[in-house]
Amino acid sequence: MPVPEKSPQTPLRRIPIFDGHNDLATALRYRRAYSVQGLDRRSPDLQTDLQRLLEGGVGAQFWSVYVPSTLPAAETIISTLEQIDAIRRMVARYPDRLAFAVTASDVDRAVTTGRIASLLGAEGGHSIVNSLAVLRAYARLGLRYLTLTHNNGNALADSATDDARHGGLSDDGEAVVRELNRIGVLVDLSHTSEATQRDALKVSRAPVLFSHSSAYSVTAHARNVKDDVLEAVRAKHGVVQVTFVPAFVSERVREWSEEFARIHREFGGAALHPAWPASNAPSLEASRSTAVPIGTTSLPDGLRRWLDANPRPEADVADVADHVEHVREVAGLDHVGLGGDYDGIDRQPRGLEDVSGYPRLLEALSARGWSDDELAKLAFGNVRRVLQDAEDAAEEFLGTVDRS
Repeated sequence: MPVPEKSPQTPLRRIPIFDGHNDLATALRYRRAYSVQGLDRRSPDLQTDLQRLLEGGVGAQFWSVYVPSTLPAAETIISTLEQIDAIRRMVARYPDRLAFAVTASDVDRAVTTGRIASLLGAEGGHSIVNSLAVLRAYARLGLRYLTLTHNNGNALADSATDDARHGGLSDDGEAVVRELNRIGVLVDLSHTSEATQRDALKVSRAPVLFSHSSAYSVTAHARNVKDDVLEAVRAKHGVVQVTFVPAFVSERVREWSEEFARIHREFGGAALHPAWPASNAPSLEASRSTAVPIGTTSLPDGLRRWLDANPRPEADVADVADHVEHVREVAGLDHVGLGGDYDGIDRQPRGLEDVSGYPRLLEALSARGWSDDELAKLAFGNVRRVLQDAEDAAEEFLGTVDRS
């Protein structure tokens, strides 16, 4: 396993993190109209910046490429390319901190030179607008995984949080899984329904990924992975990257969140997520005017009173550690990783509030008896292996990287 040149000297802090899912690009669209300036300083409006990534020991990151599933086809492609462009511009602006990566060897090269390997993962099969040509174009731009759905089902597959359309993968979805295998892009099953997961595990001839999901047996959230699927992931040599989303890792928070959503609907509260800002205009100032502040939505009086009487509970590091240990127990040590979902949600567990918190999780697991070698597999080695396996299984690997 490569060791960062600039890592702190304690053993746990020398273990680099290879995280499966970070929504910084989306947060930049909402908050900063994709400006990447100032990310080398602490950014109070974000959960992610370069200083805290260093403190957290992050050595490799899948940056999420997300667009809403409700956009027209042309706007979907434009918005996806804008997300990719934002990540590429961020990497180019901070070349001493970040390195764009496509292959497992690119990741190794970045980590050993003290930079964060930066990979692309598209969150939602709708982003390819049901076109294998669009998928291949994204792959040539560096896409390394495709999440088959987001919160809504689509032409490819059913989602965990939407009514079923296909009973799992559609015929088009099977074709996309086969093409992903052929070109060396990972199949990501986070957000998908159980039936989709089982279908994809049967169809895929390469290991699969869950980029940000936790264990259903520990917290009964629809976004989490059931034990029989965990066993199938082991058989497919894949990896489940445990996420930190409080409602996914704490039963208390899950129950509160479901009740809050019900009360929110009852009182007719505004949308919980702001509208997707309009596409950036050629004028920089015009594009900045499209940024939407998050967290400014006013709440109806009745909903505010309910919140005052029912304060939001917190998850903590121990909750996340419980999920990590369960995935290890069922799927095996070689099939568990980490996918924090930073900047994709408004609040993270206590002790994991931002990307500097990963060492606290490693320390908690160390206190439960995990060895440094076991932690290295969890934090980095398992997902690095799956990335390599997808390359090795490809018939026509389309990934490229600019080495200039």
